[in-house]
Amino acid sequence: MKKENPKIFNSKVRRLLLLVKEHRFRLYFAMFCMAIVSASQVALAYLIKPAIDDVFVSKNVEALTQIPFYIIIVCMIAGIGMYGQEYFMSYVGESIIKRLRDDLYEKITDFPLAFFHEKKTGVLMARITNDVNIIKAAVSTAVTVSIKDLFLLIGLAGLIIYQIWQLAIAAFVVLPLAFFPIVLLGRKARKISTGTQESMADLNVALHETFTGNKIVKAFGMEEYEKNRFYKKTHRLFSLEVKAVIVKSLSSPIMETLTGIGIAFIIWYGGSDVIEGKYTVGTFISFIAAVMWFYGPAKKLSGLNVVIQQGFAAADRVYEIIDSSSDIMEIEEPIEIIRGAHSVTFRGVDFKYDKELVLKDINLKANPGEVIALVGTSGGGKTSFVNLIPRFYDVCGGAVLINEIDIRNSSLSSVRDQIAIVTQEPILFNESVKDNIAYGNQNATDEEIENAAKAAFAFDFIQNFPDKFDTIIGELGARLSGGEKQRICIARALIKDAPILILDEATSALDTESEMLVQKALANLMNGRTTFIIAHRLSTIGHADRIVVIVKGRVVEEGKHDELIALKGEYYKLYNMQYENGEQAGQE
Repeated sequence: MKKENPKIFNSKVRRLLLLVKEHRFRLYFAMFCMAIVSASQVALAYLIKPAIDDVFVSKNVEALTQIPFYIIIVCMIAGIGMYGQEYFMSYVGESIIKRLRDDLYEKITDFPLAFFHEKKTGVLMARITNDVNIIKAAVSTAVTVSIKDLFLLIGLAGLIIYQIWQLAIAAFVVLPLAFFPIVLLGRKARKISTGTQESMADLNVALHETFTGNKIVKAFGMEEYEKNRFYKKTHRLFSLEVKAVIVKSLSSPIMETLTGIGIAFIIWYGGSDVIEGKYTVGTFISFIAAVMWFYGPAKKLSGLNVVIQQGFAAADRVYEIIDSSSDIMEIEEPIEIIRGAHSVTFRGVDFKYDKELVLKDINLKANPGEVIALVGTSGGGKTSFVNLIPRFYDVCGGAVLINEIDIRNSSLSSVRDQIAIVTQEPILFNESVKDNIAYGNQNATDEEIENAAKAAFAFDFIQNFPDKFDTIIGELGARLSGGEKQRICIARALIKDAPILILDEATSALDTESEMLVQKALANLMNGRTTFIIAHRLSTIGHADRIVVIVKGRVVEEGKHDELIALKGEYYKLYNMQYENGEQAGQE
């Protein structure tokens, strides 16, 4: 495993501590409560001396009534302190987890499409859920244990030295012997924790794939295959979890052994002093109790390193995302694009995925209100072409302009405010019909939502739903048919009322009846808008003002349907591929 750069590691430690520092006043209250708890435990250890010497040895009746009362008071105070400590530290821990989740989600949401193509959904989900929880546990545990038990150690150490300082030296000698194996165990725990978190993310990926693709799994009879694949992943996670348990559990036996050695020595050495009358029985038993309580927080502190290392392993993964930079950059003083009829110009545009050039020297201008159809064989670059308009990706050469403004000189929000998109696969959310239609315009009135539904030919089927516009449509619109989903998406685009429209094969997955309704809805949507249509079926683009043929990333032909048929070039070939013979093509 690659060794952590100390500077990077310390930076992550500081950032986690800064998150804690933001809640310093609650932390101060928590520390005060911890001090109360620690002082109460020290007081209980001290009260053992008079309880034995005054009550059981001297048979003092007055002490018999007073000491139990003191014990009750001390325990009540300790209980109040414990509640305060738990509340304030839990509040800090939950605040940290919320902050990290918010930062992660904000960062991930702002990343360009390329990021989501590189990262698996399950991995990102694991970062926001599992990894952040581990950090919360580490920070909360580390702060609580280190502060509370440090107070307790100081108090008990003072009591031990006050009571029998000679024996206290023997008790303190044992502790340093445990540090070396504990540090080694912490390093091992961090490596295992990193593997565990990666395995958990891999498990999330498998779950997401099989749940969303369950229809395909069943259609191909792959249930047993997916079960076995899942079993292998859970077995790997199980193995790592067991290793983590072994490493974490080893610290306790080490400390227990050393504690036993220390206590045994104290009883052997100190017992003779009690017999000789140097100390009272109460003093010695109180000392023994204080020493045993002293080793308790010492054991917790020794195991703290394992928890902290697990937290830092999770922090590595969380900050890897937070510290990532987006490929889509915005300038400091962007030009705002004003709503209105827009032209869209591609001027000498080159574009590549990684190192592969997929668009080459594209020169094209769509005039305001013009309908441009993009056709070509699969993989030719049509989708890449339209993805450049809303800056899902940036060009590597040339420029894309809206009304002669280079979109890189405008803000992302301003550019995307001008654009509405309807894709081949309808993307809907598990909300109401109303919420899905108003997604592009949160201020839309009920009347505007209904008008958009009518223009998208969706109003009638919505009225048949049990709760009409308030009906929840299920995950990805699972309760709707393909045509119904697409018409909801068209209504969503309509209500945004953007001047530029992108239709990415919006009807290719529909049956004939649904396609006819969707085509009518699209006609309403395209009216007056600068529109780019990616079309698979050439029969759907006869109304286009211009047809642009893209082959291997280049514009090879451009014109109206009849003009391109007459050329008998690439468009003619595509057209013939969808009809029985060239004679039919010529007749059209």
